[in-house]
Amino acid sequence: MRADLAALFKALPYSVEPMDAWARPEGYWLATSPAHPDSPGWTDSEQQQVAELRARERELAARIVGHDFWSVIAEPERADARSQLRHVLAGGEMPEA
Repeated sequence: MRADLAALFKALPYSVEPMDAWARPEGYWLATSPAHPDSPGWTDSEQQQVAELRARERELAARIVGHDFWSVIAEPERADARSQLRHVLAGGEMPEA
């Protein structure tokens, strides 16, 4: 899920809306490219893909956090248990429900 969203963001233009090329002023501290080409913006389809993946990510997060399982873990240990859950699977991906 997150990998899909990350791959999509990497493939999309840097700007959601069409934007002219621009360059960062000299001396700026970021180590990214100082110049950016024209951005055609995202298509309606691309925006829809992002919205769907974000909605699915929120849905899964809510299901995990709100699951009855967490009521059997003492409240002080819940945050640590949830953090450990991220590392259960080697790829960091949660199985699809």
